[in-house]
Amino acid sequence: MGNIVAIVGRPNVGKSTFFNRLIGGRQAIIDDVSGVTRDRQYGLCEWNGKTFTVVDTGGFVPDSTDIFETAIREQVKIAIEEASVIVFMTDVTTGITDLDEEVSQLLRRSDKPVLLAVNKVDNHQRQFDANEFWSLGIEESYFLSSMTGSGTGDLLDAVVEHIEDDDEDNSDLPKFAILGQPNVGKSSFLNALIGEERNIVTDIAGTTRDSIHTRYNKFGKDFLLIDTAGIRKKSKVHENLEFYSVMRAIKALEESDVCILMIDAEDGVESQDLSIFRLAQKRNKGVVLLVNKWDLIKKETNTARDFENEILNRFRPFDDMPVIFISALEKKRIFKAIETALQVYENRNRKIKTSELNNLMLPIIENSPPPAHRGNYVKIKYITQLPTYFPAFAFFCSNPKYLKEAYKNFLENQLRKHFDFKGVPIGIFFRKK
Repeated sequence: MGNIVAIVGRPNVGKSTFFNRLIGGRQAIIDDVSGVTRDRQYGLCEWNGKTFTVVDTGGFVPDSTDIFETAIREQVKIAIEEASVIVFMTDVTTGITDLDEEVSQLLRRSDKPVLLAVNKVDNHQRQFDANEFWSLGIEESYFLSSMTGSGTGDLLDAVVEHIEDDDEDNSDLPKFAILGQPNVGKSSFLNALIGEERNIVTDIAGTTRDSIHTRYNKFGKDFLLIDTAGIRKKSKVHENLEFYSVMRAIKALEESDVCILMIDAEDGVESQDLSIFRLAQKRNKGVVLLVNKWDLIKKETNTARDFENEILNRFRPFDDMPVIFISALEKKRIFKAIETALQVYENRNRKIKTSELNNLMLPIIENSPPPAHRGNYVKIKYITQLPTYFPAFAFFCSNPKYLKEAYKNFLENQLRKHFDFKGVPIGIFFRKK
């Protein structure tokens, strides 16, 4: 899978405004990702029943004009390489610039779907002026205003035509993505797992360049590792290294069942870790936190317990996930990390019988019923697990619109208390009986 839509173009053409409109405002996942150069933003967009990841390439403004144009070209090349669909945004108020011409030539030579978005078309005169952009030679062109939202629906209709259905991947093997910031120890962890006995490992070419799916098949364990390490080896990335690493991480996350998120014990949880985690949570992936370089930490009584509580506190409200302290260099607890990831994979696929659900949950709900809303009582009558690829439950009730987030959290906590869903987001939906 890995449906990524990249928004490319010059600064100040309205990419960030368009990005915020796609993901539904800043309350969605738009945590800034601390990177090598400037911050990147990415989040989820759902349109016509399809969900895809949007990456905003804006925000990079080097000092000199020459370096700036080089950076824009490099970002476009990375987007061509990694994205499923490219939205090329221009500005009708400035007309076609030389850089627009050069970017359009790069995009026309690619085999990726390219949609031209002429922004700031919000009156009849600008509608007329926008006709000159047909000369860029991009067949799918759309005139819109990201500020007011006019025309964005037509563009999104075109985007989802190029998006694959959101199905689970073809392989029956569990797929684990190793995620984390550069130098956190991803390569060391992978080498510690497979380094000595390479003959047992089969390298399977991934869906993107430099993305390797390594099959691990020994000691009775059989799964695929999606490696995002080695980002610094990519040639000619330089200033765009962080943009490239974000694209790689998102693509690996999309393809995986469980995300193994590695954290440096000395640095702790940083903003990029939180951003990747929130995206994994939104995509209903399993999560295992690995605290690497634990051997470098001076330990006292309860050091691990206190450190774990501090880490989980940063990830709230979703804090029901395993934390494993490892040393990839000394190969400490690396196999426990894999066993935990396999357990989270099983938790993600766990199915609960309807009778068992109702026999357990209905008495709990009867003892702690939902609070009434202005005299309107809510009666939950029936519960069933939905046939989704992650744990999701439907609660059939009267007046579902009066159920608040607090009671939804209560039900989720009860499900987690009685069934093992550690490391897995749970979906809870209220339906009218």
